Amino acid sequence: MLFTLSSSPQHCDFSLLLKMVAPDDALLLMQDGVLAAIHDSEACELLSQHVQSVYVLGEDLAARGLVGQISHKATLIDYTGFVALTEKHAQQTAW
Repeated sequence: MLFTLSSSPQHCDFSLLLKMVAPDDALLLMQDGVLAAIHDSEACELLSQHVQSVYVLGEDLAARGLVGQISHKATLIDYTGFVALTEKHAQQTAW
């Protein structure tokens, strides 16, 4: 399953999301959700402990001035990569 997080980890039930993501699932951080990938943040530490495949939409990262500040454990992708994730994961859940 592909999970997408578009809101800040402080403005959603982030702990519930982390519990729902299975080892074969992917999590795409977009819009304000990219804040969860900021290096050394509490949300990023939780992500690294609970989610194996974390992707960050580069355009949203750039729009927030955060390029170069995300964890090396997250994979930076563009819209083409986003489409590829949706093709790979038939089921999707938006947060």
